[in-house]
Amino acid sequence: MRLLTIPILLLCFAVTMVQAQEEFVPPPAKKIAQFPFRLLTGGIILIKARLSNFPDTLNFVLDTGSGGISLDSTTADYLKITTQLSDRTIRGIAGVRRVFFSYGQTLHLPNLAVENLDFHINDYDVLTSAYGEKIDGIIGLSFLSRYILKIDYDSLAISVYTKGTFKYPRGGFLLKPFIQTIPILNANIKDNRPLASRFYFDTGAGMCLLLSADFVSDSNFVKPKRKWYATQAEGLGGKAPMKQGVIKQLQLGPFRFKNVPTYIFDDEFNVTQYPALAGLVGNDLLRRFNLILNYERKDIYMIPNSHYREQFDYSYTGLGMYVVDGEIQVVDIMPESPAEQAGFKPGDIIMGVANNFSNNIQTYKNLMQTPGERLRILVLRKDGPYQLTLKVKNILTGR
Repeated sequence: MRLLTIPILLLCFAVTMVQAQEEFVPPPAKKIAQFPFRLLTGGIILIKARLSNFPDTLNFVLDTGSGGISLDSTTADYLKITTQLSDRTIRGIAGVRRVFFSYGQTLHLPNLAVENLDFHINDYDVLTSAYGEKIDGIIGLSFLSRYILKIDYDSLAISVYTKGTFKYPRGGFLLKPFIQTIPILNANIKDNRPLASRFYFDTGAGMCLLLSADFVSDSNFVKPKRKWYATQAEGLGGKAPMKQGVIKQLQLGPFRFKNVPTYIFDDEFNVTQYPALAGLVGNDLLRRFNLILNYERKDIYMIPNSHYREQFDYSYTGLGMYVVDGEIQVVDIMPESPAEQAGFKPGDIIMGVANNFSNNIQTYKNLMQTPGERLRILVLRKDGPYQLTLKVKNILTGR
């Protein structure tokens, strides 16, 4: 009897173990759509879509830093969309405001209709002027939370999957960010001293890294002799002054980047949520990975792509130019900047850069991204054309 008891007990134990490992497994995620995108200056993702029954194709920025989905106010007026003032407010780099909404709209992407979306209405004129392309809206959480997205910067294509089990490919790293509205990740940074902190994961930010000025001041993080240059950035509510420079290192998971271009932002409206967060990681760094966004599982999977080892943009001109009435116009000139030294004046109309007369602001900005380059720039003033010479400064070397 004793010999028979042992295998019976082992069998019972084995059955118990099998039962303990049982769990519900969701069905596999299915690919339901794929569509192309373009990259604007700084790595901004621009996709085309239609809104509800309107035939016009619109330009939307795909932005993990948006807690909803939005439509430009001039686009809403053009389409004669009915809007309602809400009691909700939104914050951006240059302001806080109550917002109008347009409820129950449908977003039409290639082979995919996303229904029952509530668009908040915002003014994106400054973004349109900065990029030289009409920015009709921003796609954020309201879309991202419904699907699994694969963003491939090598093929410039976005694949959309239903929610479900998803096998991540080999060779990447799984981030486990906190996601309530905007993903928040842990990262290690180093300059005057090493620090671990938390940052927004923001594909809608055309930069590598942004730090709150309060964080920089309280943490004594930046090297005291580090040189910073006056600049500005565009966002909700308009433009905001910032400082531009580099920090020694940024690490995401196992991936380390040295001499990272960085902005320091005097965050009057606490967009960066200091002291809970130190700032944000933007898409000029994130575009170096192909990304899988799985908000339901709170997963962001990063795979280094062909852009991983591309050199960072260390250029600095201090020249703020925007498209105004179809012309590329100089609006802002930072004090003591290469633009000021070259003799630019507010109101100058840029006719050509380095023998390029395309009147394309993206092209001109790209031509100004080679540190050390001396560029001949043709500008038009009331009293006629002038040729100016702009030397692009290198923020890494200070020359």
